[in-house]
Amino acid sequence: MSLLARRARAVVVALCCALVVPAPAHAKPWLDLDRVLTKAMRHTHVPAMGVLVLRDGAVVDQAVRGVRRTDSPDPVQEGDAWMIGSTSKVQTVALIARLVELGTLSWEAPLSAMLPDASGTRRPEYAQVTLVQLLGHRAGLPENVSDMAFIEAFMTDTRSLPEQRLDYVARALSEAPTSPPGTDWSYSNTGFLIAAAIAERATGRTYEALMRDEVFGPLGMTTAGFGAPPAGQPSGHAAGAPVGVSNADMFAPAGNLHMSLGDWARFNADQLAGERGHGTLLTPEDYARMQTPTAPGASGLDWGIQPSIAGRIGPAWVHGGSDGFWFAYVVLFPNSGNGVLVVDNADEAMGGDKAAMAALKAVLPWLAPTGDK
Repeated sequence: MSLLARRARAVVVALCCALVVPAPAHAKPWLDLDRVLTKAMRHTHVPAMGVLVLRDGAVVDQAVRGVRRTDSPDPVQEGDAWMIGSTSKVQTVALIARLVELGTLSWEAPLSAMLPDASGTRRPEYAQVTLVQLLGHRAGLPENVSDMAFIEAFMTDTRSLPEQRLDYVARALSEAPTSPPGTDWSYSNTGFLIAAAIAERATGRTYEALMRDEVFGPLGMTTAGFGAPPAGQPSGHAAGAPVGVSNADMFAPAGNLHMSLGDWARFNADQLAGERGHGTLLTPEDYARMQTPTAPGASGLDWGIQPSIAGRIGPAWVHGGSDGFWFAYVVLFPNSGNGVLVVDNADEAMGGDKAAMAALKAVLPWLAPTGDK
């Protein structure tokens, strides 16, 4: 079953706020990340995990532990690629921001002007929806289209990816909104597929080519790609066994990217640098647009923005993702430039989410002060 059929995780607010994290042992100068992973994987069936720590915007430590597949003894390596799920939505936002800065797109143009070819199936409620609303989960769109057979058919579709995305978009825009566009926050994978279709129409290029040229290339993200990691890299797992592709290729803009921990860190370090006026990809205005809630209680584009997390003083930017066979989480503290990335290659029944939460619980105390006096 594809990720479109599951509840994707937009942020880790509920999960991490529920964590109770101890103060760090002051006699220990820094964490042993291999020990963190060993403890996090204990009492689970997670084949492999990785964790990376940023301090003052730079990578200071990382570790990986376990095997790439349960049917092979090959150990994971630091340069291996992992599926990062919906945490990659933020990277799709960065692409759209680049195209806005080039004058190719507009943040405030109405959907009726950006995708006029969809007017035949588009409900009138969506006519004035903007890119900000699409990428901020405020377009009134359902999470996914309602027809699961329609969704699953994309797994074997041989048409070009832009054609497939336009087909999906036409179906999505024919369905009733969950709320009037622009009024409420409602998590939506569909908004990101529509934004990608808009970018493809405006440029005549695929989302994949645009991402390589406008995001991966400028940041030196050489391991970044689309879909499951290639052969010889870690595999996702369910019921104790390796699994193959979980999502249709056309789903990439909403959370179907893989990359190494180091390349994932390059993107997140640029986000932290952007908040301080030193980013590589975007103007200060667009970093601020991404990193500011679109309305009270809403997310940014597409960061979850929190005043604190698990008792640690924020602000904190958070995001999580899972296709059901992997778990990935990122927590960044913009005031200090600190952050943590955690990933593993197991489903929930094997303990994938449990292990990821345990690793976050161990690392967060070293990244931000406690709110306790």
